[in-house]
Amino acid sequence: MTQDVKEIFGSSGGPGNAPPAPAALTAKVRTLAPSMTRSMQRVAEAVASDPAGCAALTVTGLAELTGTSEATVVRTARLLGYPGYRDLRLALAGLAAQQQSGRAPALTTDIAVDDPIADVVAKLAYDEQQTLADTAAGLDTVQLGAAVAALAGARRTDVYGIGASGLVAQDLTQKLLRIGLIAHAHSDPHLAVTNAVQLRSGDVAIAITHSGSTGDVIEPLRAAFEHGATTVAITGRPDGPVTQYADHVLTTSTSRESELRPAAMSSRTSQLLVVDCLFIGVAQRTYEAAAPALAASYEALAHRHR
Repeated sequence: MTQDVKEIFGSSGGPGNAPPAPAALTAKVRTLAPSMTRSMQRVAEAVASDPAGCAALTVTGLAELTGTSEATVVRTARLLGYPGYRDLRLALAGLAAQQQSGRAPALTTDIAVDDPIADVVAKLAYDEQQTLADTAAGLDTVQLGAAVAALAGARRTDVYGIGASGLVAQDLTQKLLRIGLIAHAHSDPHLAVTNAVQLRSGDVAIAITHSGSTGDVIEPLRAAFEHGATTVAITGRPDGPVTQYADHVLTTSTSRESELRPAAMSSRTSQLLVVDCLFIGVAQRTYEAAAPALAASYEALAHRHR
């Protein structure tokens, strides 16, 4: 686990870093587990799957349950944002109380081949809701604010995305264009790189990649980074290669994908939430120019909707 990843999630436990609320614990586990060591993953998975049982355990008991050490348990607690194991136990007790009150849904997101369509609708709807909640809980608002400030003052913005992430890139550029900003979405990797090398200080480049390791997205972001542009990564992997070239990292929920859903909708949903947060933030900062531009775009298209 790198120091950069720890800083992104405020896991130092020092002053000013408030521990996450109990409801956010599962979101933190979902987001951080892929970048943990295997022993830390066992601890994280245990507390997320059985908060009531783990809340009753001492640090020694949890270490024995997970086949790890007391030091590993404490490191996991700190990585999840808690100053120590005692704070994690309090959060677990709070989460267990919420679940016992009936507020936690019992639906599973696993979809079987023979599931009735009504079950599919219910499971997908729950999965989408959980993904949005996880993304909101894990989103670093300091990083988000810095990205918004860069976009609001940018000479131009280039957005890179491949496949389904390319659709999200188009959504962001469409929004920025409608409030009068210059933005381009690039899904062709060659075109993305040739445009990236033209960027300079005062420009912004955004890479959207759920895996954090898509080469066709990383290459243009690296070119933009090396030419002085402000760079932003929207990714489900805060320790992925793409973040090496990102000034600001916005983390999305790491949703599970399966045979029936090789490109899970929920990963796109979390990206779209981040895009909407960026857009609203920029519109707020540039309201005097954004509002007339948005009104003009509505008026120009009004006759097409009559």
